[in-house]
Amino acid sequence: MVLEMKVPSPGESITEVEIAEWLVQDGDYVEKDQAIAEVDSDKATLELPAEESGIITLKAEEGDAVAVGEVVCLIDTSAEKPEGGDAPAAEEKSEKKEEPKTEEPKKSSPQEKAPEKPKTYASGTPSPAAKKILDEKGIAPTSVTGSGRDGRITKEDAVKAVPSMGTPTGGNRGESRSKLSMLRRKVAERLVAAKNETAMLTTFNEVDMSPIFELRKEYKEKFKEKHGVSLGFMSFFTKAVVRALEMYPAVNSMIDGKEMISYDFCDISIAVSGPKGLMVPVIRNAENLSFRGIEAEVKRLAIRAREGEITVDEMTGGTFTITNGGVFGSMLSTPIINPPQSAILGMHNIVERPIVKDSLIAIAPIMYVALSYDHRIIDGKESVGFLVAVKEALENPEEFLMDNDVKKALEL
Repeated sequence: MVLEMKVPSPGESITEVEIAEWLVQDGDYVEKDQAIAEVDSDKATLELPAEESGIITLKAEEGDAVAVGEVVCLIDTSAEKPEGGDAPAAEEKSEKKEEPKTEEPKKSSPQEKAPEKPKTYASGTPSPAAKKILDEKGIAPTSVTGSGRDGRITKEDAVKAVPSMGTPTGGNRGESRSKLSMLRRKVAERLVAAKNETAMLTTFNEVDMSPIFELRKEYKEKFKEKHGVSLGFMSFFTKAVVRALEMYPAVNSMIDGKEMISYDFCDISIAVSGPKGLMVPVIRNAENLSFRGIEAEVKRLAIRAREGEITVDEMTGGTFTITNGGVFGSMLSTPIINPPQSAILGMHNIVERPIVKDSLIAIAPIMYVALSYDHRIIDGKESVGFLVAVKEALENPEEFLMDNDVKKALEL
């Protein structure tokens, strides 16, 4: 019996996928549930498992775009699994006949090369024009090989010996060309659309991270020992964002045609760098999660994204995005909105900088933060107020994020 394997639907609104890589070859015997291909959708890269065991016949090439429901391979389920997979190779090796040895023509050894021409007074001597060029550039004639008569250094030899700042000097200048994956192409399209179809504007602020540093220093070991996850910065930022979204609901809204959709929940997308590029999994109902719950969910989603196990459903939706360029050393950036969302918060690296505290100059760990937003539905007052609310909560976490009870908030 021959089974037709069709492309399953990886998620709602996805109509086609691209064969990124076949993990088997035409004519191979595959086991049921064995991964036979990696397919790219516009949201994620997924593995395609074999539905039955048997001999496989491929019906699509790598790079082909195939519609959901289209046949991509056939599996002959009546075929038996071959035994002794190494036998044919050994047999083939034993069947090879020894080829008669033929004497190779003798190659001339270095000693048998034609004798070099005897050196004369002209060998290595620059011509007047060449000498002038070499003297101006401080190049010794002994470091230049002459191509003129009897080995004389010509003007052309001198010019070639002078290092050039703009002319290629024989280094590697190759290039390679590869096709972008469907996921990468979709990301590119969405980013360009976000720039072209939104009135995007960015506002900036700075955050003194000293209070969070002190809390983490005091409680991070106890937190990890009890909950099995680290007390990172993401839980503080997520909590601060949820508070600010509740204060400024326009930031937690989207445009749909001529209507504005506002949400009474906070699904926070977090940008994660995965093996196939940027992925944005979603923390659902972040407003209901504790510090422990947020850190556990961030860890779970990050691991799944980096191991290529993230699903389309886990990346669908999201009402607001947080991206952390600071992990790569970014000091400041203007993040691009993740459509159809209306705003995105950019975190950056933390650097000790001089600031004024109580009329005195002090050194403190400072992070620059950036909020990019769609000015069509978010006014300047709301965007600036939102970012100030985030700054306020991060600089006073005990009061605004922990109800003045740190141990209770951290469930210690």
